[in-house]
Amino acid sequence: MSIFLPELKYGLDKLEPFLSQRALDFHYGKHFVNYINAANALIKDTEFDDMSLRAIVRRADGALFNNAAQVLNHEIFFNSMAPQETAMPEAVRDLVLGSFNSVEELKEQIFKSATAHFGSGWTWLVYDAATGKLEIRNTGNAANPITEGLVVLLGLDLWEHSYYLDYQNRRADYVKGFLEHIDWSYAERHYVRALTR
Repeated sequence: MSIFLPELKYGLDKLEPFLSQRALDFHYGKHFVNYINAANALIKDTEFDDMSLRAIVRRADGALFNNAAQVLNHEIFFNSMAPQETAMPEAVRDLVLGSFNSVEELKEQIFKSATAHFGSGWTWLVYDAATGKLEIRNTGNAANPITEGLVVLLGLDLWEHSYYLDYQNRRADYVKGFLEHIDWSYAERHYVRALTR
């Protein structure tokens, strides 16, 4: 089963001025595609050939894990955003209030976590079914919290290729922009799916 480039749900120019068309085209059309091509080459004629992307990420290691996880990570990242922040569904709002007391506090904690993270990696909003709470997790390089049994609701790319063309070293400004473009309906879909497992 080949891994394909998912279609963006918005045009390459629709996140401006947060992310320029040039930056998004470079990130989506080159970096993302390179991970997909590498992952496909690595799974060809192996035991992973018939697995879903998430199954590969949960079971692979080495170069295959790095490339397959980066495909999944980027898929989550691009789907976590919208041309403008969407309304927060009631189920997600209740979960946020039960875990962080307010939406503002959640965003502040995401901002602090993302700006404090050293080097390349990701900031995630995850749901822990064991506690029934939301958590913010940082991972380095290609790591994804699904390998720890957590449900990823949102993901923010902290690799420099995600923001350097528009922000250079100003990661904080990039993170602020992301927080104004969250697609909460995407988070809701993954939360509801977790509840029905």
